[in-house]
Amino acid sequence: MNRYFSRNNRRFTEGWYYRLTLPEYNESFVFIFSIEDAGRYVNGKKSPLTLACMQLLGPNDTYLVQSDDDDSKFWGWKGAQALGCTFEWKNEFVNGNGENGESVKEIAAMSPEEWREGVETGFQILPFHFQGKLNGHDGTLGGVKANQGKPGIAEYEFDVRPVAGWGNYPPLSSSPTLSNETSVSQSSQNNNRHRQYSTAGWLASFPVFEPHWQITMAHARASGTLNWNGTVYKFDDAPFYGEKNWGGAFPTKWYWAQCNSFDNHLDLSFTAGGGIRQLPFSFPGQRTTETLGLIGIHFEGRFFEIVPWTGEMEWSVWPWGRWEFRGRCVEGENQFEAEIVAVTDDDAKGVLLRAPTKDEGMQYFCRDSGFGHVVLSLYSIEWDHELGDYIRSPNTKPLIDGARSSQCTVEVGGGPWWDVWKVKSKMSSTMKRLIRLPSIMRKS
Repeated sequence: MNRYFSRNNRRFTEGWYYRLTLPEYNESFVFIFSIEDAGRYVNGKKSPLTLACMQLLGPNDTYLVQSDDDDSKFWGWKGAQALGCTFEWKNEFVNGNGENGESVKEIAAMSPEEWREGVETGFQILPFHFQGKLNGHDGTLGGVKANQGKPGIAEYEFDVRPVAGWGNYPPLSSSPTLSNETSVSQSSQNNNRHRQYSTAGWLASFPVFEPHWQITMAHARASGTLNWNGTVYKFDDAPFYGEKNWGGAFPTKWYWAQCNSFDNHLDLSFTAGGGIRQLPFSFPGQRTTETLGLIGIHFEGRFFEIVPWTGEMEWSVWPWGRWEFRGRCVEGENQFEAEIVAVTDDDAKGVLLRAPTKDEGMQYFCRDSGFGHVVLSLYSIEWDHELGDYIRSPNTKPLIDGARSSQCTVEVGGGPWWDVWKVKSKMSSTMKRLIRLPSIMRKS
């Protein structure tokens, strides 16, 4: 598929989030690409919320944005991670034609060389190659449209080597055998140990919940260059992360944290997220939402998933400055427990970031920072018959004992955030049975 069109006449958005961490610079960069209401018409008119948008977060939580309400400029592939949008062509190409005689306005994916030669501003993602040129403005001021804030520029080009998706994976020490033509999931098709999964359970693959969330690269490595307002950053084999969201809008309230750049732990990545989501099935008098959270840890080839349908998950998240997660998995061959605490310094106020809203489109809706200090521990647990509960295995060393990083991304979104949000995640029994259905069938 070259051009993007709405699947029906309802509100719909798709977003791709990528994070590049540069430990040697003590900086991280975030790339957010989104398309809203592509091809959607409301009362016979083009949706006023239609927008292709590129948001970049950079040094010291600075923020640049560029967008265009011409959705025909956006393109994407169905079967692979490939998408892009050309905001502006270079003058010598704007009235030109492609190799097959088509207008440049009809051209979607290009070779990296063609893209460099012809594109003035925009972005392109081929499955393992990222390119972008932004000529926009400070996203903390004004709106997303042009000339609404202090001008800013950024340009980047780099290659990505996937390491882990969402499941067991070949350890980082062995992953260089992956070529740029082979993804983590493709390389493990004949090896069930490396099977990949839907981030929020198999139902997340279908139009059941809003919004949908899939971590595509929990752990990866990137090599290339990036120019941020004139400062050039060169990197080789740097930590990289990717995920995707899609649906009508973001949750009404949520938190999120991610890190894959730990001191003394090259092959460690975690993601924790939770929020309030709509239930697809409800009856009069029953609740229409549920509050769920999860933790995913990738460590030296193994995937440790803590979700409410196989264990327990709880959190305490402050309006800003502190994120505490604790959870355990009590099903499967191995039982384990994780504790994660992330904090920000008093002067790390983060940046207000835009996210799609149901009725007003792209609005300031969350706060992010790439400077969280995080401590992560992972333990094996076992059943104690006397206590009638699980305990940390007394004769086993922690799987991870206080891994630390000062480059954890933290986020709070939606609201209201009047006080500390303390929740023990619970899932309705009906949804729990549905999500566990594939594992039950595999055992039978």
